[in-house]
Amino acid sequence: MSHPLIIQGGMGAAVSNWALAREVSMQGQLGVVSGVAMDVIFARRLQEGDKGGHMRRALAAFPFQDAALRILKNYFREEGLTEQGKYINVPRHSVNSPKELIELTVASNFAEVYLAKEGHGGKVGINLLEKIQLPNLASLYGAMLAGVDYVIMGAGIPREIPGILDRFSENLKSDMRLNVEGAQKDESFHVSLDPKELFGSGLPSLKRPDFLAIISSNILATTMVKKATGKVDGLVVEYPIAGGHNAPPRGGITIDETGEPVYGEKDIIDLEKIRSLDVPFWLAGAFDEASKLKEAIKKGAAGVQLGTAFAFCKESGLDEKLKKAILAFGKFDVKTDIFASPTGFPFKVLKVLGTLSEAAEYAARPRICNLGYLRTLFRKEDGTVGYRCPAEPVKTYVSKGGLEEDTHGRKCLCNGLLANIGHATQYMNGYFEKPLVTAGSCFAAVKEFIKNGNPAFSAKDVIDYVLGDLKTAEQE
Repeated sequence: MSHPLIIQGGMGAAVSNWALAREVSMQGQLGVVSGVAMDVIFARRLQEGDKGGHMRRALAAFPFQDAALRILKNYFREEGLTEQGKYINVPRHSVNSPKELIELTVASNFAEVYLAKEGHGGKVGINLLEKIQLPNLASLYGAMLAGVDYVIMGAGIPREIPGILDRFSENLKSDMRLNVEGAQKDESFHVSLDPKELFGSGLPSLKRPDFLAIISSNILATTMVKKATGKVDGLVVEYPIAGGHNAPPRGGITIDETGEPVYGEKDIIDLEKIRSLDVPFWLAGAFDEASKLKEAIKKGAAGVQLGTAFAFCKESGLDEKLKKAILAFGKFDVKTDIFASPTGFPFKVLKVLGTLSEAAEYAARPRICNLGYLRTLFRKEDGTVGYRCPAEPVKTYVSKGGLEEDTHGRKCLCNGLLANIGHATQYMNGYFEKPLVTAGSCFAAVKEFIKNGNPAFSAKDVIDYVLGDLKTAEQE
């Protein structure tokens, strides 16, 4: 399979939605949907009335109609929400998630990929985070049911994923080892998904998608290519200035005068060693300038992965009012916050008025963990698995054995990312969840479009801009 020059990044929770991925794929590049929190997002779209009927159209194509009908009965509200932000709760994932939640997760990821692939022959990928382990098996199987072409995964060491893709391509049961803090040496915790047990016989034949691992060091690249449970078909080499979660600096975190982590020589990736692994690779992090694609190819890369420019184009899932406000302001101040994410990974946050990037807004938010995607799994005294999040109420976190100092500055990314795309929760006291916008450190393409008076630029505009310098060089 020929690979794309441009991979559209899997930003946030449905910022990289099906509409954006579809447009990128129709332009001949790799459109990517985010699979993060897709079950909740899908349920909220249905509760809001499913404008345009897209979710129901995808469910009508889902191979298991009994499950599809259950999902519609539970969540679809033709009249929409009776009050903004008052959603029906979706159960949180656990080691023993209920069947209804697994069905919803499979179906929602199927729908997002199905809609992204609808009506054209381009390639579509899905981006998932290794850190969010509990839903990943169901997310992967759902995406494969829709014929996803690539699986792209980072934020951890996704060594088991290639083998899982192999097994799911044959509709076989797959297990995944869980990272559980405090687990004893002789203990092993797993989750599993058996397609036959979940959906019965008559399962459709599935293809095995290509797997791309997102890496930020040569050690991780070598580990993935040589020690993964199956074939790693390529690498996305992500530099620290890329948006979203960043790998912590190697050798410990040192803070500069602005409060950001300092990346040094140990964090430099040796591309010669990457090339020696003999797999295609893409460079990510400030590669949305017109000259960067040509530069990446000269370094041996198959192409580049772009996030920030696509995040602000008109097809992205970022809330329209929020997007317009950011672009109209025209100033982009991004901070790599070492405390923001409950995962412990540094997280890039765009400073935007009225969002959780402001200290006052962060302080005004009631601490609550009601979605739970970024919870840490830990071993309880009785040997079972418990769940805690540094962004939950401090007393609750400490009562579960967590350290109080780990809660300082932690933000609820789960709710912030849902607010980014217009699905903010409203609570009984009237509080609405505030957005938390993530972006990379480079806004070259975005600034170029704004400078040219194009505040509503498209994914095609981004692609044409990035490909432009390469096309000029070819013509010369």
